[in-house]
Amino acid sequence: MNTTTFVTTGDGYRLAYRLDGDASKPVLVLSNSIATTLHMWDGQTGALAKHFRVLRYDARGHGESDAPAGAYSMDRLGRDVIELLDALGIEHAHFLGLSLGGFVGQWLGIHAPERIDRLILSNTSPRLGPPSEFDARIEALRVSPDMAAVAEAFLANWFPASMIEAGHPAIEPFRDMLLSTSPRGLAGSYAAVRDADMRRTIALIQRPTLVIAGANDTVTLASHGEYIAANVPGARLVILPVVHLPNVEHTDRYVQTVLDFLLEDGAGSSAEAAGDSLRVVA
Repeated sequence: MNTTTFVTTGDGYRLAYRLDGDASKPVLVLSNSIATTLHMWDGQTGALAKHFRVLRYDARGHGESDAPAGAYSMDRLGRDVIELLDALGIEHAHFLGLSLGGFVGQWLGIHAPERIDRLILSNTSPRLGPPSEFDARIEALRVSPDMAAVAEAFLANWFPASMIEAGHPAIEPFRDMLLSTSPRGLAGSYAAVRDADMRRTIALIQRPTLVIAGANDTVTLASHGEYIAANVPGARLVILPVVHLPNVEHTDRYVQTVLDFLLEDGAGSSAEAAGDSLRVVA
């Protein structure tokens, strides 16, 4: 399957997804950043699908998925993934989430570990704040739901200035994703991030975990990734010389980092070795 299909969640909303790769291979779920769609992974899906059955989906409020009104919760976003897996008859899968997707990955590692094989948390945080900042963003979307200014602010936080100034071709698809994002869906997702605090509970994650952070990330700081890696038992940390979207900024290195972790021999035991908890890539 290489077209977008839909499932209906337990609370009655449509969730859009795509499957790529051989159905006999292990499943790898890719979860998108806030204000993007499953197409944020277009540049990596081909390489990953050589080894995995790649399942991408539009998070609630994004892309072709429904964008219900009101505040979303991390619990609801996590259960969306569980219900998607259930609908497709997938008992367990590897999970790679970036930014908002990384929040969802933490929730899954805490609350549904039996569904997760290996977990990759990329450019994310267990807690972002203060809440007043997200309240202000939600109010701004309510008063003036024009995504043009929002889009430029996001792009400035996602990519190095040199890429933006050079008009790098990778940026335009992300501008399009931003401009097509539902203000209602973005506001609901802001609320989910505002209310999430997993700083204590991530210590409950027992799945082999890789944390990827960006040395130049101003959204989810490298220190946030360091915190996760220090508190998830046996987690590894890779810091890349990137801003917020390393899968786009350094695609080949990012994909190799992901594959090295997912395909290594004895991944479970080595990922749990405390002495191998930190690795920095310059």
